[in-house]
Amino acid sequence: MGKRMLNVQGLHAYYGKSHILHGVDAHIDEGEIVALLGRNGVGRSTMAKAILGMVKAEGSVRFRDEEILGRRTFEIAHLGIGYVPENRDIFPTLTVRQNLLLGEKRNPRQARPRWTVEDMFNMFPRLKERENTSAGVLSGGEQQMLTLCRTLMGDPDLVLIDEPTEGLAPMIVALVGDYLKTLKERGISVLLIEQKLAIALDISQRVYVMGHGHIVFEGTPAELKANSQIRKEWLEV
Repeated sequence: MGKRMLNVQGLHAYYGKSHILHGVDAHIDEGEIVALLGRNGVGRSTMAKAILGMVKAEGSVRFRDEEILGRRTFEIAHLGIGYVPENRDIFPTLTVRQNLLLGEKRNPRQARPRWTVEDMFNMFPRLKERENTSAGVLSGGEQQMLTLCRTLMGDPDLVLIDEPTEGLAPMIVALVGDYLKTLKERGISVLLIEQKLAIALDISQRVYVMGHGHIVFEGTPAELKANSQIRKEWLEV
């Protein structure tokens, strides 16, 4: 594995008076895809938002060995962390191409952009067909493709992706899986929050399982597959 990209220690997070995360420890190395699994409502999305400075949090979040907890969200993004939210955050009145160009940001650590608009169209040819269409009239699957691609245009080194396959047709789910593998090939680290066990275990090197705001399991996909007790207690409905 590469060097440590993200290190989370003793992370507590709150919504108002509700205490959601209770001392979470986790890490992601360079070029690693890590899946964060668990049932709805256990705190997985809150963890992503705490890393990004979007909710009240305490503890330590270090990105490339620099403490980022307490910084503002846009400052954290500029350091090289991308975020794909669950709610497909697009600009509905702008075209597909305009949405992609709005996401563009040069990474000072890269001599030239790692990603171009043409890369996005090669990855998702459907977006090329719709490049001059207003994003608001795209299907849910097309909007998800656009959100994933717009995040990459910011040239992040780490991407936090929240439920990318939620509500998508199986064919689109397979495309999202290919996209995630492409990120790994390009050396981008990923924290994948996902309900679908099959896709998460297929593409990740390591897995965390969260329950009641704690990490209750850490291991490889093979170790999770072999641990029926953890799956039964914390994952299966």
